[in-house]
Amino acid sequence: RLALLEPRPATEEELLRVHTARHIESVRQVAERGGGHMDADTYVSPRSFEAAKMAAGGLIRAVEAVLAGDATNAFALIRPPGHHATPSRAMGFCLFNNVAIAARTALAMDGVRRVFLADFDVHHGNGTQDIFADDPDVFYFSTHQYPYYPGTGATHEIGHGAGEGSVLNVPLPVGVGDRGYTKIFRELVWPLTKRFDPDLILVSAGYDGHWDDPLASMNLSVSGYATLERELIEMADQLCDGRAVFTLEGGYHLNALAYGVLNAFYALLGEDDVVDPLGPSPRSEPSIDALIEDLKGLHNLN
Repeated sequence: RLALLEPRPATEEELLRVHTARHIESVRQVAERGGGHMDADTYVSPRSFEAAKMAAGGLIRAVEAVLAGDATNAFALIRPPGHHATPSRAMGFCLFNNVAIAARTALAMDGVRRVFLADFDVHHGNGTQDIFADDPDVFYFSTHQYPYYPGTGATHEIGHGAGEGSVLNVPLPVGVGDRGYTKIFRELVWPLTKRFDPDLILVSAGYDGHWDDPLASMNLSVSGYATLERELIEMADQLCDGRAVFTLEGGYHLNALAYGVLNAFYALLGEDDVVDPLGPSPRSEPSIDALIEDLKGLHNLN
């Protein structure tokens, strides 16, 4: 029931909308030399440059199809991920910032004035925030375990200059799960998205906040992820003619990742199915009511 879009590599011009020429050339040269590490975590193999260009271009292709009306919405199943990559640096398994490149490409097209970026990966998308922190045409929202890699994403990071107020960071203590995340979306994300009035919603979909993921310590279930996905699709339906495009970020429990994506497909298709063979978290979760109230005050939602 899904249409398959043929991806294409991102062009040099598209990469340069976000990244420096020096960074692009650095990734290319390391790959051509047979591979190596860009930092302690982020490695390049002989074909990583081509893979990274295809990942960025695949997401652009999905955005182009949605904006042209050839698809109502889309999910880019791409690797490597991207939200840690800054304009001049690869980090956190990310070579190029796919979602930022797609957002800049969308903003260069007719009829797109503002793009809302939602990031529910368990790690803060420091690269995405860096790229758009002073841009009033892009709103960046992130939920993330905190303090945790990469150490950014505090509540006071709300953007600067012309972009002040266009960043919502929700740094979460260990153990927050379905209840807390749903409350964040309904009490913070909905009103801020309505205020921003986007023409396109892009989603950095990381599934490493699952309660059984080996890298982090959050409490989301696959069903909880399905709720977040449906909230974002409903936002797109109400605010921007359904134009929502998801793209993969992290996820290290393969079944949680697979079923998280499957449920996103059902939601994008407008179907009610939710499949969660892993079930709810066996652990309790802390209250984040005080954090939400603080963020409401910081973003003038009271």
